[in-house]
Amino acid sequence: MSEKVERIRNIALIGHGGAGKTSLAEALLYDSGVVNRLGSVDDGNSTLDFEPEELKRQSSISSGFHQFNWKNHTINLIDTPGDQNFFSDTKSCMQAADGVVVVVDAVDGVKVQTELAWEFAKEFGLPCVIFINRLDRERADFNRTFEDAKVSFEPKPIILQLPIGSEADFKGVVDLIRNQAFIYAADGKAKKEDIPADMQDLVESEREALVENIAEADDSLIEKYLEGEALSEEELNAALRNGTLSHTFVPVICGSATKNIGIDLLMDFIVTSMPSPVDRGPIKAVDPDSGTEIEKAPDENEPFSGYVIKTLADPYAGRLTIFRVVSGKLGSDGTFYNPNKDTKERFTQLLSIAGKEQKAATGAGPGAIVAVAKLKETATGDTLCDSSGKVQYACAEPLPSLISFAMSAKSKGDEDKIFISLTKLLEEDPSLKLDRVAETKEILLSGLGQIHIEAVLDKLKRKFNVEAQLNTPKVPYRETIKGKARVQGKHKKQTGGHGQYGDCWIKIEPLPRGKGFEFVDAIVGGVIPKTYIPAVEKGVVESAKKGVLAGFPTVDFKVTLDDGSYHQVDSSEMAFKIAGSLAFKKAIESATPTLLEPIMKVQVITPEDFMGDIMGDLNGRRGKVLGMDNAGKNQVINAQVPMAEFLSYASDLRSMTGGRGMFTMEFSHYDEVPAQIADKIIEETKRSQK
Repeated sequence: MSEKVERIRNIALIGHGGAGKTSLAEALLYDSGVVNRLGSVDDGNSTLDFEPEELKRQSSISSGFHQFNWKNHTINLIDTPGDQNFFSDTKSCMQAADGVVVVVDAVDGVKVQTELAWEFAKEFGLPCVIFINRLDRERADFNRTFEDAKVSFEPKPIILQLPIGSEADFKGVVDLIRNQAFIYAADGKAKKEDIPADMQDLVESEREALVENIAEADDSLIEKYLEGEALSEEELNAALRNGTLSHTFVPVICGSATKNIGIDLLMDFIVTSMPSPVDRGPIKAVDPDSGTEIEKAPDENEPFSGYVIKTLADPYAGRLTIFRVVSGKLGSDGTFYNPNKDTKERFTQLLSIAGKEQKAATGAGPGAIVAVAKLKETATGDTLCDSSGKVQYACAEPLPSLISFAMSAKSKGDEDKIFISLTKLLEEDPSLKLDRVAETKEILLSGLGQIHIEAVLDKLKRKFNVEAQLNTPKVPYRETIKGKARVQGKHKKQTGGHGQYGDCWIKIEPLPRGKGFEFVDAIVGGVIPKTYIPAVEKGVVESAKKGVLAGFPTVDFKVTLDDGSYHQVDSSEMAFKIAGSLAFKKAIESATPTLLEPIMKVQVITPEDFMGDIMGDLNGRRGKVLGMDNAGKNQVINAQVPMAEFLSYASDLRSMTGGRGMFTMEFSHYDEVPAQIADKIIEETKRSQK
């Protein structure tokens, strides 16, 4: 195995929005000498938040990539978004990491998005370290934040460092393994000092607890520890690494990104205790030809393979495809095979990503995160490999959409331009969904929240010079019947020459919800010739597209054609189609028509404090609460809610919980609309149609 691969660290910064991930990334780049000034999110000059939409919101909406060196190791940094609106990108890009720094705000503690990001890390099997940030802020509290982490996270967090001073007086940290205090100057340079006298007792007891926790990761050490032998710093560091990589515990370190305190110690930890691609080991894949499961080791002598974690769409430069190399080597140009699309792709230049810049790379081996431009077919989630060693990796699915808006052009005639431009932005963000709804004649854009959709509008204007506006989408109601009827549909028209004659008797009855439409041919004795029977069905189907109550499609009914008559000369397919249509309309009116609405299956995750408000709100939306579960310190409410009452829920939940609640939503079924509400909907629909 190449020593070079063992010296790579792919690290994702994850956590709730506002915890200071991008500020931490800036401090890492500054202390490692990559940049010569400490960029600031608030001042809009950070290296990793550079998109106009990010500068406007002062938060990350897309994962940023950069690389730096520290103590002869190459660290590929992935700065992920912490806002729920952009969390699908977080999940996708975390796949390229081998380890994770979980950034927790010392003022606000662990929030819902931190916990969700933690679940992603568990799903991908990534070792974690917790960095308690912003200890220099007013109301920052290290102990409270650590207790919060203990309640929220598994495996157990263990304290590796203690802060010296608090809030505005925070000036350094005590490293418990080295038993050493580090005091920081304004430029982030640390000076070793004696542990403050007022911290001696605390440091002693916390170090004792740490040594015991670390020793548990190594059987030989626990024996020495129980026999009262002193453990050396080297032994403790080796056991710390083993315990971190084996998920026995999660080390907790601390500092301040904006004050540049503790950043060098975090980099030391990443180098000594976080995994390389070699530590992560082989990655599971499938042979696309045989379907058998295989594993690919991070070996540069193997055929090349990798997977795409992100795509950037640019109207001028074309696509930029960012991927992680799993095995093999790449030169500065060459050809890929894409098994997802069964196609070959050519690239002319290999690139490394440094914030908003791309730099030419001479090559890449296992563990590298690199990019190429202008691939024609390849999308996020696809595998790239050598055609001599075909392999396909399973990538994370985008998070499900939570909110939809109808898009309309501000300028007349721009509708098609909107659709084409949005299609290109979908390449960049697979969590967006675009749909043309035939029955409502709307272009629907669905995403993870209103801010997500608004950011797309900003990009649409900036990248493609198309302005769009958002409207509340029309609810796709349906109509059905509750009763039965048997009617005649007769079409008889005499004109000069051949007339038109079609005559059918149909029986209509309801079907169970979700069964759609069923047509039964019960004609006997040839009273309607077989050639005309499909025409009757066609007449029914076409009429069912526009129901009798408010013009919504009619569903969940069965039509039995059981009688009729025909004329040797005047009957035709068209005449029987019209007869079928007339019969349907007459039958529906006699069979107690009713309105159906889509019901969504909803899961709301919230801190317990907001349970009462949320339950009351769901009831007010005609929701039906099905049950509740515990999820750490949060509560999960399972409910069914009509879609019409849930169109604005993303922003409403944010207001109710101060951004600490989140939800998922998917279509469940159609159900009958209460009569009083149905009357209003029918009246409004008819008025708008006029």
